Amino acid sequence: MPVAEGRLFSFKDWEAIRPDFLETFPFQGRDQYIKTETREFVAVCPFSGLPDFAHLIIEYYPEGGVCIELKSLKYYITSFRDVGIYQEEVTRRIHQDLTRVLQTKRLQVTTVYNVRGGFTTTAVQGSL
Repeated sequence: MPVAEGRLFSFKDWEAIRPDFLETFPFQGRDQYIKTETREFVAVCPFSGLPDFAHLIIEYYPEGGVCIELKSLKYYITSFRDVGIYQEEVTRRIHQDLTRVLQTKRLQVTTVYNVRGGFTTTAVQGSL
């Protein structure tokens, strides 16, 4: 893993991410499109040690017969707050964890990061 340059802020390893926080509830509308989003996502760039802020969008069809419980999702998302993880990997990891608990193939996770160094980064994992 790369080492942050410049001033250093401590950050946690990926083990601090808490997929065990994710909870679901039964839902029989398997063909209903569900979209939930927040502009409060934050993780730490492992290269610079600085925070990365993003608009996180989660879209899915509850084919597994369950929906994500939003309070548990908030706790899970907050567990990224002090973790050193690249933007693209965040998107993949959230998709992986949600696929496991939702048991659906129709899931898309999108992260739209605030401008950093003149670049806006959008990462998309999965499909509907």
